[in-house]
Amino acid sequence: MKPPFAWDSYSDQPSIIKDKALKRQMRRSTLPSLIKTFCIALFILPLAWVISFFIPRVRITGKQFFGMGVNLDKEPNTTPYLLDELGVTKILIRIPLWEIEKLHEYITFIKTFNNKHITVAILQDREHITSPSLTKDHLSQIFHALDGICDNYIIGSTINRAKWGFFSVNEYLNFYAIAYDLKRKHFPHLKLIGSNVIDFEYHFTTHTLFNLTKVKFDALGSLLYVDRRGAPENTQMGFNLLGKINLLYSLIRLSPKTSNSLIITETNWPLKGTAPYAPTSEHECVSEEDYAMYMVRYYLLAFASQKVSCVYWHQLIAPGYGLIDNREGIIQKRSAFEAYKIMVSHLGDATFVHYSIKDNEYQLVCSTPRGKLYIHWTLTTHPIYTYKEVL
Repeated sequence: MKPPFAWDSYSDQPSIIKDKALKRQMRRSTLPSLIKTFCIALFILPLAWVISFFIPRVRITGKQFFGMGVNLDKEPNTTPYLLDELGVTKILIRIPLWEIEKLHEYITFIKTFNNKHITVAILQDREHITSPSLTKDHLSQIFHALDGICDNYIIGSTINRAKWGFFSVNEYLNFYAIAYDLKRKHFPHLKLIGSNVIDFEYHFTTHTLFNLTKVKFDALGSLLYVDRRGAPENTQMGFNLLGKINLLYSLIRLSPKTSNSLIITETNWPLKGTAPYAPTSEHECVSEEDYAMYMVRYYLLAFASQKVSCVYWHQLIAPGYGLIDNREGIIQKRSAFEAYKIMVSHLGDATFVHYSIKDNEYQLVCSTPRGKLYIHWTLTTHPIYTYKEVL
């Protein structure tokens, strides 16, 4: 990344742009796009909310539902064994475009997961956003290098945060169009995932789904974090996690720009006492126990929605927010690691049957080869898994 943009290697995200004058200037220059964003949302979001009550569940099974983010710079030799221990078969690997000179290292890393379903997330910087020819060249290199190894790509990340380089939805659509044109002309077998808005800011998502550009998404990706609200059952503007998923899925069903596939490409909670590795302030951080509970309940609620094809946890190894702490090169599995492992062991081959809430007790019922699975939890207790044998 080039100044004033910079990468924070502690929290694995760009640093906040300190040049406020630059941000104001860029916002003013993209004002027509921003006005378009809010006008489209003003019309579409109320309609999507109304129809969200009438869209039925689809059929999502546990087999492809659980995904995990892994990084080249975090214990690459140990990662495959840890994933096998978790029982995860779907992984997400981020490739920053500004590290294209390290592409061979990423290819070698990716090839170590020959028994996994791989999705590659392409991370942008401002230089690539403003240079279409550079982006085309580097995307083409990645697509060629991974041909036959990976067919699934997330194009762009966190498009509604200036520190990630985008200052408007129009800029993102132009960026995505480069990848889409490469797919259409040279790589028709690829599955391209967009638009990857972070948090509950669906006015940006709406603009990416309702516009006159000649692009389409093979699936819609969302960095659906709810960490600033605490537990996943907590509400924001009247929407808890299930409500947010239902609204987002209704946008997908209304849009001609995407298939009816919703993928949560990132989510987690930051951990107390891990600064500077935590990606937020200490105020939003939670204890390891709460982290484990919230993580599992997030997955259970997303599975209960039967509208999310996969949830990628961000991520396996990260001192400030991962299942494993690797500070000083020591692998320390947090309680969330075991919680994730137990969850996958029960739900990895499950089929949804029923979901209900009664007297502040939540229940998810699934069918499995071992019998009918009942999962109970409250806002203060860990989920309990019980089976009723099939007669």
